[in-house]
Amino acid sequence: MRIKAARPLKCAMSQNTIPFAALDPDLILDAIEDMGMKTDGRLLALNSYENRVYQVGIEEAKPIVVKFYRPGRWSDEAIEEEHGFVFGLAEAELPVVAPIRDAHGHALHRYRDFRFSLFPKHGGRAPELDRPDTLEWIGRFLGRIHAIGALEDFQHRPTIDIETFGKEPSDFLLAHDFIPADIRLAYESVVRQALEGVQRCYDRAGSVTHIRLHGDCHLGNMLWTDDGPHFVDFDDSRMGPAIQDLWMLLSGERDQMKGQLLDILAGYEDFYEFNHRELFLVEALRTLRLIHYSAWIARRWDDPAFPVTFTWFNTQQYWQDRILELREQIALMDEPPLLAGNF
Repeated sequence: MRIKAARPLKCAMSQNTIPFAALDPDLILDAIEDMGMKTDGRLLALNSYENRVYQVGIEEAKPIVVKFYRPGRWSDEAIEEEHGFVFGLAEAELPVVAPIRDAHGHALHRYRDFRFSLFPKHGGRAPELDRPDTLEWIGRFLGRIHAIGALEDFQHRPTIDIETFGKEPSDFLLAHDFIPADIRLAYESVVRQALEGVQRCYDRAGSVTHIRLHGDCHLGNMLWTDDGPHFVDFDDSRMGPAIQDLWMLLSGERDQMKGQLLDILAGYEDFYEFNHRELFLVEALRTLRLIHYSAWIARRWDDPAFPVTFTWFNTQQYWQDRILELREQIALMDEPPLLAGNF
């Protein structure tokens, strides 16, 4: 029998000020048991900052994973749209981890002030991206994901573009007191130059098709087993250019990235046509992600998990490094794209 601890009273503003303040172990287990599942009391917090994610033991069954969504981030419609995309991929027998539907076909649930979804537990390891066959295998699945993603548009989720990932985040940073006063003008100048460079990249790329994407396709969201890759956590799924799901798999020197990209495209183009002009966007999208990442931390600074985890964020050194980083990106955005001979 699970014995509940006494819960302290919380003021009405607590939940608004600290989004997950009321999310204690009892509430987590109660939410799952409210779904008709009998928990065994085992609870393991998994690595997640935007949401809160836990592995939960179930009596006489395999553990499950529960994700509690950050209040105010996505509308119900946006979450259900993400679920719909993943269900479509799963129905096409793509290796994605889809949420568990209840008897009524619903995957988004509410308990008290929180929204949550349940997922099957899926193990795996990080893929070995130094293997050409691994990259080609990943490319085949990404091509299939994009082929389905291109069939319709999101209606309730934003697009990865200069405004949402560059201008708006940088305006937020400059409107608040995160950047030290003595280097604020330097940051303001370099971020303006960086966004001008991003715009030039988009101008060179020309007309780019936006499709439904994974949106955050890095190694942490890809589990590898003997059966190949499994893609998890579509929480950042948005509309955007296809290259967004490819460039984060590239690393190292320019020649190394070129070879990695060729391996990925060898599998990708078996299932979806790649617009090579999107290669003009690789460093532009990397620049936007760097700006967006700093603003993401800043927006979450009232969440106690962030100052504890990102101790280096609100420091002089951090912002000096960001200025140097953006200066490097300005230079990289003016270089020829990878596989330039394909134009």
